[in-house]
Amino acid sequence: MFNPKLVPYAVWSGDANRTAVGNIWMAADVPSPQLGNTRNVFIYLPPGYTHSRKRYPVLYMHDGQNLIDAQTSFAGTEWGVDETLESLGKTRTKPQVEAIVVGLWNTAARKEEYMPFRVGWNGTGPSYLAFLTDTIKPWIDDRFRTKPGAETTVIMGSSLGGLISIYAAFNRPDVFGLCAALSPALWPGNGEIMRRISASEGGPGKVYVDWGTREPSARRVVDLLMSKGYTPGNTLQFVSEQGGQHNEAAWSRRFPGAVSFLLG
Repeated sequence: MFNPKLVPYAVWSGDANRTAVGNIWMAADVPSPQLGNTRNVFIYLPPGYTHSRKRYPVLYMHDGQNLIDAQTSFAGTEWGVDETLESLGKTRTKPQVEAIVVGLWNTAARKEEYMPFRVGWNGTGPSYLAFLTDTIKPWIDDRFRTKPGAETTVIMGSSLGGLISIYAAFNRPDVFGLCAALSPALWPGNGEIMRRISASEGGPGKVYVDWGTREPSARRVVDLLMSKGYTPGNTLQFVSEQGGQHNEAAWSRRFPGAVSFLLG
């Protein structure tokens, strides 16, 4: 039975200087039967989780080591997902957001796992998606009080993580009904993701896309989504951040808007 051991994040890290806050648990070296490797996975629980019987929407996020702890994050800059959701979960003003976050660390095969296509790179994205849908999500839904439906399940990532998020949401909208792609890498596979979206008969219920003006624009995917019927402010939100670069600091600034649009 797939049931990885969970320990409090503070116990796992053993370091008082860690920047993670809130009710966070770590499962170390979680095996993936689809990929034949292991990775760490953290689970953030919202402020009211231990004091209620409520069920919560879930964000599945890639590059998990960059999300909550500066000491594990690339270049020492984290997204502040925990601080943001601690604040949004306790606010007395709208939009209040309470959600479980499942942060999957990347592996040495990040480029391949987040690449859905075999054009150019030997992409194993379909196997990574199967790991999410067939192994991780059933475990999370069984172990925690989730709202398991697609309409309350988010997939979110940046750069190549944005690419695999779009791919997942348009291939399995029955699982991931909400999608956020921050600074998505649209060029791998010679733009194959655009052709896949164009050919799709369905898709997620809501999509968030952003980019900074100091990195490649993702406007073309926004235009494609609007041509398929997504409407800005309703089922689609896009942000072009003036001066925004392709880095953790920019994604940290834009994460609150993304999660508020999808779940607020």
